[in-house]
Amino acid sequence: MSIGRRVFEFLKMASMQHARWDYEVSMSILKNRKKMLILLAAIVPILAVSLLEAGDMIGSKTAYAPAFYSTNIFLVSIAIGLCAGLITGCIGAGGGFIITPALMAAGVKGILAVGTDLFHIFAKAIMGTAVHKKLGNVSTKLAIAFLVGSGGGTFIGGYINKSLYDRDPLLSEAFISLVYAILLGFLGIYALIDFLKSRNAKDTGDAHGGSAGMTDLALKVQNVNIPPAIRFDEDYVPGGRKISGVIVAMGGVVVGLLAAIMGVGGGFVTFPMFVYVFGVSSMTTVGTDILQIIFTAGLAAIGQYAIYGYVFYTLAMGMLLGSLVGIQVGALTTKVVKGIHIRGFYAVSILAGFVNRAATLPKKLVELEVIDMSKDVVKTIESAGNVVFWVVVGLFAAWVISKFIVNIGKLRGEDEEVSPVLAKEEA
Repeated sequence: MSIGRRVFEFLKMASMQHARWDYEVSMSILKNRKKMLILLAAIVPILAVSLLEAGDMIGSKTAYAPAFYSTNIFLVSIAIGLCAGLITGCIGAGGGFIITPALMAAGVKGILAVGTDLFHIFAKAIMGTAVHKKLGNVSTKLAIAFLVGSGGGTFIGGYINKSLYDRDPLLSEAFISLVYAILLGFLGIYALIDFLKSRNAKDTGDAHGGSAGMTDLALKVQNVNIPPAIRFDEDYVPGGRKISGVIVAMGGVVVGLLAAIMGVGGGFVTFPMFVYVFGVSSMTTVGTDILQIIFTAGLAAIGQYAIYGYVFYTLAMGMLLGSLVGIQVGALTTKVVKGIHIRGFYAVSILAGFVNRAATLPKKLVELEVIDMSKDVVKTIESAGNVVFWVVVGLFAAWVISKFIVNIGKLRGEDEEVSPVLAKEEA
């Protein structure tokens, strides 16, 4: 298997595990009347004020917001959350990757989009009750070493984003767009190839090809003798396993760095890193991943963005509300659509995000005087990227919602409310 293919499988598994977490947390909120009342109590005043066209950001950092706050931008945040939720619930991956690009495409500055996405993830994490039931599987020593590293990573990532913004806001926009363009381009191309190859193959629904036991890489990593050594999985393996705490902390740095730069919470990388690189059992990994998301997203959102005014709280609440509805509808819709169609939409949605971010780069580079192109040309390229993105996401949302409405009678008779795509992750 080529290196590119291995990286794709790693990132795909990462995206699906983050979607699984997102689904579980969202459902725990939806099923808890008190938490829904708390969320609505926060949303209703925001919507009421926005209808008066007088809304503002907490902290009065209006210079970082869109030109003016209006009902439209709040409704757009709900729509973004809805689309991300539909992708997460129906496809089982990828929804979290489009939030920051979508906010930027809607006119929100990159650094503000990252901070707002992180705060949205943190708010969802602390509201979910189901997460606490799994924390018993956490290896304390493993978690501490990883969280020390991820905490350091959030400071590095936050420092990079803030430094670039302070130097030149355009440089910050270009950097964030470039990071997303590279990641989404790589994922999208491989996902499309994967879809094309699987169209004529038997759709087994196995997204990962099934993997049992530790990888060769995990065995090598565990044999690295750098103190202090951490023992874990004593309940699953006689005598347990051990790994260098330094290596675990270094992995945490990578996760925290990605979380703070991209605004994705870091959870999308933790699971495959623990299982395939560190050789940790899936049961221990799930608990540690949940704890990591809460800690890393919270530290990055508050410590690196909120205190500097880089969080648009009203948009975060709008996205949270939209995503809760979208995940539920998307998860139910998987029962009436074919798995091969889900694979196709996964590839297309990721590629749409890539096109959107890549199309903004020529204009940013011209404004930074790095390249010389006609302003009309780069503006046309950027506009085309926005059109492609919104059309693809809009068509996908319309398709899922139409499938849901047409089959609502059938779906109402279903007792199980777990997305098949996500349920396979638990098998």
